[in-house]
Amino acid sequence: MRQLITPGSMAKGFSSGFRWFAVLALLSLFPYSQQARAQNVSATPSAAKPEINQDSAELASQDEPARFQASARLVVVRVVARDSQGRAIGNLRKEDFEVFDKGKLQTITQFEVEQPGSALAKTGATAEGNSGSASNDTSATAAPAPVIPQHFVAYLFDDVHLQFGDLARVREAAERHLATLQPADRAAIFTTSGLTTLDFTDDKSKLCETLIALHPHPISSYTTTGTCPEISFYEADLIVNKRDPDALQAAAIEAAQCGPVGRAGIPLVDPAMTATNQAVGVLSAGEHESHVSLDSLNAVVRRVSQMPGQRTVVLASPGFLTPDMEYQYNDIIDHAVRSQVVINSLDARGLYVIIPFGDASHNPPVVPGDSVPPKLAVPQPPAISITLMQTAAAEADADLLAVLADGTGGMFFHNNNDFNEGFRRLAETPEYSYILGFVPQNLKPDGSFHALKVKLNNSQKLTLQARRGYYAPKKFADADEQAKQEIEDEMFSQEELHNLPVTLHTQFFKASDQDAKLSVLAHVDVRQLHFRKAEGRNQNVLTCVSALFNRNGNFLEGKQKIVTMHLKDDTLEHKLASGITLKTNFDVKPGSYLVRLVVRDAEGQMMSAENGAVEIR
Repeated sequence: MRQLITPGSMAKGFSSGFRWFAVLALLSLFPYSQQARAQNVSATPSAAKPEINQDSAELASQDEPARFQASARLVVVRVVARDSQGRAIGNLRKEDFEVFDKGKLQTITQFEVEQPGSALAKTGATAEGNSGSASNDTSATAAPAPVIPQHFVAYLFDDVHLQFGDLARVREAAERHLATLQPADRAAIFTTSGLTTLDFTDDKSKLCETLIALHPHPISSYTTTGTCPEISFYEADLIVNKRDPDALQAAAIEAAQCGPVGRAGIPLVDPAMTATNQAVGVLSAGEHESHVSLDSLNAVVRRVSQMPGQRTVVLASPGFLTPDMEYQYNDIIDHAVRSQVVINSLDARGLYVIIPFGDASHNPPVVPGDSVPPKLAVPQPPAISITLMQTAAAEADADLLAVLADGTGGMFFHNNNDFNEGFRRLAETPEYSYILGFVPQNLKPDGSFHALKVKLNNSQKLTLQARRGYYAPKKFADADEQAKQEIEDEMFSQEELHNLPVTLHTQFFKASDQDAKLSVLAHVDVRQLHFRKAEGRNQNVLTCVSALFNRNGNFLEGKQKIVTMHLKDDTLEHKLASGITLKTNFDVKPGSYLVRLVVRDAEGQMMSAENGAVEIR
């Protein structure tokens, strides 16, 4: 049984081409031997014209690494503009924006208005309308187009920092939310500890089972609970990193209260040294947990960036400090923006209220007015300083959640106990967002921070969400590496590009009830390509990459084909008048599959990307 399905077209999307993927399996599929012939891949003229020998000097097909001219480094900024009611506005133009890098106005060279879902919905409708088309030389049986997953949401629960009570409330709300999963939605569950995970699926029972398994998993064995002084991560950062004398004095006073004292009420040990030593241990443990949590977030963002659809990360966390980790989380923001991943954050503490002097599980400090032994000459910490310290620590914990959301055009849900509403809002992407790109002049690879500011130069009173800055690279990638990343970036993107005369078709043949062969056909009208004339021949190189995804959008397999053309004028005008067809075969099982095709030429530096869907029953 053969079937031919022609995918519909999608709107041209924005592509930055600087994403670094963690899919090592994919990279291994791009052989580097220039002499190796591609398996299950052919490059042939269309049937209407005589066939050309691939081994001739005119047309050669082989596996090679992609080699393209690398573009200059582009800084990408995602901006969401909201009105006074919080609604995203989509009618702004490139001329309405101004971007400042370290206070200097930049020239916006890339501008896109994104409206998630509209292009994918169009593709699904068109594919369904074309599902009955067939090749001329085979009889085909029409089948309904499979449901194409359109929205991929990764739920990342910060079980490293979440307390049991907060995690339980968040978990229950998430369970109610995931019960409303739609057919085109796919959800995944991850944790910052890495101990509980579930890859993308639409199986609600598996999602529920995974949620039930969530529990707090602090990874540091160091604790100050029940010790004196009890120093928070925030205070430890002030004492050790920032050398704050007031923070050290407050901790030393508390240390003096609970330490051994002599007859005159004088502490027998140095309170300041005790507090400093305690702060060093707290800081080391807190930094370790923050690094692990950021590494997990980075891995989740890169995992989501591989999905062929709208991409959202929902981070449920009480927040955590990241001292001297700005480069790390700004790199996450940069990768998310370039990969069109939105990070939404939920403050799992809900409506957070500071309890003066801590809760009943902590040792309350002695404050003025308490009963104090008359011989104790140790000074007492003022009550207001303790409350201010707790308030500042709570705000600092939440700052990272706000930075991640603002930097990627997402939403920060906080100071609200309605987690049902929170998950509903955060699972959605902004109705409109703007992608602004600029090339900084004389950018030095020194790893320095560049503060960004986005403004509107019109009179509209709108609130802008945008990243606060970026870090310059510590070194520039070479041309080959950047070129490979560009192709991989497009392979995992959800948009279609139509810069080259390429059309995609898929065919399958069932050898048995359990085995089938899926063919991805890329037809290229070579006469419309840009050629370089050399030695009387028309020179160009095509790189064709075909990738296969399962029904949940998970990457299965990818193959790359290099076609080198040294065509005579007569061959180009007559023998290849109807173009060439590049064929890639995949051995598959019956089921639903998504196909992604990316074709790029070396001379014109142009790229096309197409999506297809096929169901083999």
